[in-house]
Amino acid sequence: MREKTQARYHARASNDIDEHALYIAGDELDAGLRFLNSVHESFDELVRHPEIGVARHFDSPILSGLRVWPVRHFENWLIFYRIGRTELTALRILHASRDLPSALEE
Repeated sequence: MREKTQARYHARASNDIDEHALYIAGDELDAGLRFLNSVHESFDELVRHPEIGVARHFDSPILSGLRVWPVRHFENWLIFYRIGRTELTALRILHASRDLPSALEE
């Protein structure tokens, strides 16, 4: 029987969520709140099914093992995460238009 996967947001991912929600809410408050809910729903889905995200290849070895999954209803926003033996960690939540390797190495 598989152990229950523990889930956590890295501090940088938590900051990303807050920053993006505030940015989106600047145009429409309800959209900012929907973004927050969608991020958490998408992350909960990853916790239930960690392998559904796509493994991404980056040239940098420190980014090895990263997976990505889009935020439901906000598909241009991506959750970057790692799967450990018993833990799933969201490392960053980034917009797809960013220079992703540079942002992930920050």
